Amino acid sequence: MLIEELFRKALITIGAKPEMITILWAEVVRECSSKDRHYHTLDHLEHMARVLLPHMYKMEDADAVVLAIAYHDIIYKVTRSDNEQRSADLMRARLKPMGMTMERVQRVEDHILATKTHGPTADPDTAYLCDADLSVLGASPEAYAMYAAAVRKEYRRYPDLLYKPGRRKVLRHFLGMPVIYRTPAFREQFESAARRNLAHELEALGG
Repeated sequence: MLIEELFRKALITIGAKPEMITILWAEVVRECSSKDRHYHTLDHLEHMARVLLPHMYKMEDADAVVLAIAYHDIIYKVTRSDNEQRSADLMRARLKPMGMTMERVQRVEDHILATKTHGPTADPDTAYLCDADLSVLGASPEAYAMYAAAVRKEYRRYPDLLYKPGRRKVLRHFLGMPVIYRTPAFREQFESAARRNLAHELEALGG
């Protein structure tokens, strides 16, 4: 997988030992392969890595973005609202002993926490990460439908009576943004399709 290759490279760069990198990657794989996950899986991480790869040369610290991809959903429970912070805490516990500077660890944490709201950011690298995280919204109608179905499966413990109002709120939130994508490249590629997909799902859920 591309994300594994980039993850290993990023940690080798800071001097982490190969055997420790293997242990850390195995943990990412294990957590993202939980039976409760249907969208927030390794495939999601791989997709993010692939859509970002052509833009990594523009980034100030592409390795920090790669590490944020790997860890941004490592903790994911649909019943909790602090997944991003818990994921950032786990990242910090794992990567600080690998030799990363506190400044760099903090930047990875900032990237991860930004994926909670996908709001405006002054860090162009964070903008790329958030845009990649949302790139599925601008996928083909068929791929978007698969994404929406996978998200519904992750929330299967909730009946439609509870799920649909929450989902409609999320869809309206994105549609109400002046722009969904923060970087010009992603906006040009995905914005129009994302708005069509979101509006279509919202209509299917009863508006």
